[in-house]
Amino acid sequence: MDQGPLIRYKSVDIYQQALGVLKSVDFELRQGEFVYLIGKVGSGKSTFLKTIYGEVDIAEGEAHVLGFDLRRMKRKHIADLRRRLGIVFQDFQLLTDRTVHDNLSFVLRATGWKNKAAIEDRIREVLELVGMESKGYKLPNELSGGEQQRIVIARAILNKPAIILADEPTGNLDVETGRNIVELLREICAAGSSIILTTHNLNLLAEYPGKVYRCEDHHLAEV
Repeated sequence: MDQGPLIRYKSVDIYQQALGVLKSVDFELRQGEFVYLIGKVGSGKSTFLKTIYGEVDIAEGEAHVLGFDLRRMKRKHIADLRRRLGIVFQDFQLLTDRTVHDNLSFVLRATGWKNKAAIEDRIREVLELVGMESKGYKLPNELSGGEQQRIVIARAILNKPAIILADEPTGNLDVETGRNIVELLREICAAGSSIILTTHNLNLLAEYPGKVYRCEDHHLAEV
């Protein structure tokens, strides 16, 4: 049964620091979809993602994410929304002073996990999923860029999010490593999470087809 869209934007205007970034945005994301956002640097891709997790406010229009009304949502509910999203940043944002295992454990505890055995089981599961089961004891700086990005993806899927937002996840990686990361995200998508991925690498679109939206001239349109 179709639950309806996980994300639905209708005639949305997005501003950042009083500048109009995107206007009249219509966008939908459904269960199991893999969506690319393309466009030049500064065209609004990252800002668009930030509206989805409540970092940037929406000025006009209707915007719903996982049942939350972004225009009317109270600040205190942003944490509830973010718990149901997985976010993959280009620059990793791992805690550099703790091991991979402790990075993941930190997130689980911060999102309400209490049972030690359950925490250990979940960490083991996600590390296996991303092919990093033997790296839990390492510090982030002991890992390659591709390995760090796999850990970031492991962190993003800890709470089995309905949606994963991946902002240029291959931007700092060589071509082969970048492809491996996209393949991993495709597997996660096939297992049930919907994914929005911003990228400059148009070769990926040919190799791993998905729905494509382009940010250009303050508009977001399906290609």
